[in-house]
Amino acid sequence: MKIISGLLLLFPVIFAACRNNNTGNNVTVWLETPAPGDVRITDNFWSPKISLNRNTTIPYVFRQCEETGRIDNFAIAGGLKKGKHTGERYNDSDVFKIIEGACYSLMETPDPALRHYVDSLVTLIAAAQEDDGYLYTTRTIDPVNMAPGAGSERWTNERVSHELYNVGHMYEAAVAHYEATGSKAFLDVALKNTELVNNEFGWGKREIAPGHQEIEIGLIKLYKLTGDKRWLDLAQFFIDVRGRQSNYEHNPKGSRFEVYNDSIYFQMHKPVLEQTEAVGHAVRGAYMYTAMADLSEATGYNRYLLASQKIWDDVAGRKIYITGGIGSKEQGEAFGEPFELPNMTAYTETCASVANVFWNNRLYRASGEGKYLDVLERTLYNGLISGIGSDGCHFFYPNPLESDGSFERAGWFDCSCCPVNIARFMPALKQYIWSESGDGVNVNLFIGSEARLNTSAGEVFLKQTTDYPWKGEVRINVDPDTQGSTFKLRIRIPGWTGNEPIAGGLYRYKTPASKELGIKVNGKKMLPKNVKGFAVIERNWRKGDVVDISLPMEPRFITARKEVKADSGRVALGFGPMVYCLEEADNGKVREVRVDPETRVDIVYDDGNPSAAVTLVFEAEMPDGSVKKVRAIPYYYWANRGKGEMIVWMKRK
Repeated sequence: MKIISGLLLLFPVIFAACRNNNTGNNVTVWLETPAPGDVRITDNFWSPKISLNRNTTIPYVFRQCEETGRIDNFAIAGGLKKGKHTGERYNDSDVFKIIEGACYSLMETPDPALRHYVDSLVTLIAAAQEDDGYLYTTRTIDPVNMAPGAGSERWTNERVSHELYNVGHMYEAAVAHYEATGSKAFLDVALKNTELVNNEFGWGKREIAPGHQEIEIGLIKLYKLTGDKRWLDLAQFFIDVRGRQSNYEHNPKGSRFEVYNDSIYFQMHKPVLEQTEAVGHAVRGAYMYTAMADLSEATGYNRYLLASQKIWDDVAGRKIYITGGIGSKEQGEAFGEPFELPNMTAYTETCASVANVFWNNRLYRASGEGKYLDVLERTLYNGLISGIGSDGCHFFYPNPLESDGSFERAGWFDCSCCPVNIARFMPALKQYIWSESGDGVNVNLFIGSEARLNTSAGEVFLKQTTDYPWKGEVRINVDPDTQGSTFKLRIRIPGWTGNEPIAGGLYRYKTPASKELGIKVNGKKMLPKNVKGFAVIERNWRKGDVVDISLPMEPRFITARKEVKADSGRVALGFGPMVYCLEEADNGKVREVRVDPETRVDIVYDDGNPSAAVTLVFEAEMPDGSVKKVRAIPYYYWANRGKGEMIVWMKRK
């Protein structure tokens, strides 16, 4: 991460390109993420979604935060307004998350009015902060009549209170605000709070961890920005103390917080370095697994990374949906047992998909392995953007893979972590497209964009042009600053071009691909080596060089491992990185439709509808026994046309 200089006295933070693994086995390569200003998205698929987020979703979410009292809570806590606390104890975090999203948006598109509004919120937050740095509006407003779960005193009910979870999101927002504006106003609030938290928690102090992981990610971001190792040490403490503490208040059986008695729910059942399976609340877990990778990057101590990778193996091999969604159980919003992947009751929270992208990005940067990007991409195009409607202001909290017609999008939720998570994710998307590896540059995702990246041979300007995910043609223009620069261009070979639609072995294509991926440089066909899922081209690059990639985009039916009972005797339909579904709006009742996986599937392009530019048409047997053509749409696009049945996993004829 490149840091805006001149406004803070920053300590040097040096991250080596390669670090020896502390176990003495492998070498970990931490790929660099380009600075936000070095990448610009020009993509026909993503640009409208990012614009919708900027022009509709962010203002809408801010308005909802105003109307539901989330913002007033800060004004009341700061003595700027009279009133009582409104809403849940964790609502402070929603304001922090939407500020973070707004700041990422400001980095992409300057907006004086938005900047002024965000700064006004920072003023309210600063006013709400108590003299010693404490920030938790429900306690500050009225320490006697607090929101349920807040705890009778500070820090006494950390499994439930979300005190540390809230400020973790504040730390992330403060870093984004500083990077977007250069102002220290919000950063000073965050650092004042970290001083307090550091004084209260640690070995020999309060040896307890937060019930909802998040502060660890925020602390490491503060460490990277400021170089203050105390924040890194505190993040490591919060990770290491999990599974080791027992001095929590417990909630009585039958209370609304009964689930919080389950240590598995919090990933507190074992020390993190002993955990090998994904269990408990999916969002909390994925945030923790992300932080474990962050901790390895910052410390060079790779046992955290190896543990995170081990848990990933469990998820990718036994607990992930074809959409990239994770967390199958409504009870506890949790990971299920191995292969427990029901469709109608799939929970797959939108926040869990956002966290899954964070996690897989960290594991990719640590290893350079394309399999993590395969999961990231699958989640991105399916389980994540399904969480927001085409109007930008209706949302999913769960994302099931089957509906009986009762499921619909909502304009807001009492617990609205998902809308604000989507809003903060969209303007930060460009950080995932490219990466730098010292000896070259990497094409992670096929998203139309321009980037100025660093190599050991100097800087290079790259332009990616594509109609992906609707079409498989990608062109990359390579313009090095120095003629004849020798470096490697690595191009990801998506796993879906082979036999697996998503890494991990849980799903396979019913039929092999009929085409192969092709790469040309200046019109000449190339057969580059495949290294870790990337085609590697090393040459003397010159201005005007052009790389053309042809990805075999074709509809293919998918089957699940036999252990996945919910998908037994069923097939799903994929097209490139996308999962398709049948919806009642196009076909009538669809849950009992039967399909022959050998049937021909026609691709129908509708360039006038960028939200669902490709639909797939094929013959299927209807519930009444008749055979007719049915129309499948991208999964992420369903439930934008009213209530109705939907199905991803169709019965096999």
